[in-house]
Amino acid sequence: MSIYRSRIVQCVVRLAGVALLLTSAGCYSRSRPARIGSAAPDFTVRDAQRSVTLSHLKGQIVVLNFWATWCPPCVEEMPSLVQMQAKMKDKGITVLAISVDQDEDAYHRFLQDHGVNLLSVRDADQKSNDLYGTFKFPETYIIDRNGVVRRKFIGAVDWTEPDVIEYLGKL
Repeated sequence: MSIYRSRIVQCVVRLAGVALLLTSAGCYSRSRPARIGSAAPDFTVRDAQRSVTLSHLKGQIVVLNFWATWCPPCVEEMPSLVQMQAKMKDKGITVLAISVDQDEDAYHRFLQDHGVNLLSVRDADQKSNDLYGTFKFPETYIIDRNGVVRRKFIGAVDWTEPDVIEYLGKL
């Protein structure tokens, strides 16, 4: 009886191990953002002030940030984006801040009132963020010098954190 019990226990342990392996592999593939490791979808956004085409920034590390003036976490993280850009610009890092605001006046007032001197453009039609599947704000993609998406952040980030600065510096 003990031999049979031992074999049953071994089989159960093996099955549990295989199930765990399959489950964890499945979770990883579902939780990893689809665009990571692939070419960043290109787009052009035009507003009353400027026109920006993502592919024109190739050769730089692009911090592509989708945001809005009415979004509290966006407002919270904007000062650190501005500070990081000032610190890292000489290293070829560019923040492209795309506002999804409908209200053009609120957008311009926010930029002026908060001293936002980033490359920013308003996409009221939300075509660029739709292209990335972004519907919660803020959401940020890190795109390397070759135009490949390397990382995605959902929610407010302190862009002045040493870990973030180190990560961007190594790209």
